[in-house]
Amino acid sequence: MYVSLRRTLAIAFAAVAILAPALAFADGDVHVALTAQRVTVTDGHDAYLPADKARPGDVIEYRAVYRNDGRGTVRDMFATLPVPNGLEYLPKTAAPAVVLASTDGQSFSAVPLVRRERTADGREVVREVALSEYRALRWPIGTLAARESRTVRARMRVAPLASVAVVAH
Repeated sequence: MYVSLRRTLAIAFAAVAILAPALAFADGDVHVALTAQRVTVTDGHDAYLPADKARPGDVIEYRAVYRNDGRGTVRDMFATLPVPNGLEYLPKTAAPAVVLASTDGQSFSAVPLVRRERTADGREVVREVALSEYRALRWPIGTLAARESRTVRARMRVAPLASVAVVAH
């Protein structure tokens, strides 16, 4: 389990690193720093520990700091945070609170995600998408001036071993 969790965390870090160059525009140079910490509650307060020792059921908080190290302003920017396999987004933990989500990393919609489904009797209904299907979160940052930074964060729960095994195959 620990090996697969470390691999999952490494993939998440790599995904954000890959996304960073896509955000670098002609007049800006945006860099992303991603951290992952295990959240525990001690005496009623959140405590943060290294995420590499997380177990099923533990909560991981991802923080991505987007910084414009360029001389120009970056416009129409979005911050994206992957939701690795084996982790499930915890609702209402995103900051900023206005967040979009995706099940495929390509198409994003407002949280909670919904889909239209046909019932056995042929009716069409709208149902919420299971949080375990979320694969990425995205925030509209807008404008990021030179030397300015923005932080986005969200918490995710490590899935039980049986869920991780199903997702991995």
